[in-house]
Amino acid sequence: MLPGFVGLGLTIGLPVGFLSWMCAELGVVGLVLGLAALAAVTVLLVRWRRAAARRRGGLYTPAELARLDDHGLAAAAERMLLRDGWHVIAMPVARRPRLYARDRGGRRLDVRFHPADKAADEDVPTGPAPLREAGRPGVDDLIRVVVSKGAYSRTDALWASRQGGVHLLDGHQLQKWAAGESLDDLGLPG
Repeated sequence: MLPGFVGLGLTIGLPVGFLSWMCAELGVVGLVLGLAALAAVTVLLVRWRRAAARRRGGLYTPAELARLDDHGLAAAAERMLLRDGWHVIAMPVARRPRLYARDRGGRRLDVRFHPADKAADEDVPTGPAPLREAGRPGVDDLIRVVVSKGAYSRTDALWASRQGGVHLLDGHQLQKWAAGESLDDLGLPG
């Protein structure tokens, strides 16, 4: 309970001390400048907390997605799966992020991540990655999803179509998923 009181005291004491110092140094002008500075800091803190709460809820902007590395993308995908009602377990393999997920209907996902800088070749197809066409159900009923911030080449799409239950999720679809659409809306088989 003591840390709570200390935090409350600092939250109130620091601004009041700052304002009294500004008023003592510059008079009424200092008080006005101090209030303006505190208002600006408050606005910045509120915006930062809203963005953090939105990300914790599994919603990301394209700019936020672009800044993520592979492990950050895995954490974001985990939050998006949780948002969509999946139970998620992080199971990295050889220092590469990997997620396993299960929904209430019994579907199981194996989510892997493909680096964006390695995803695109010179023969990049136009349009979204073939999430629907990329794979047939696997023999073990495990749906494999490969997520990338970039685009997939025709070679990648051909490889995925020959595998059992592999689905490619490119950067365009990742942005839709991060904006609030579910994997089901993007064509994940039911």
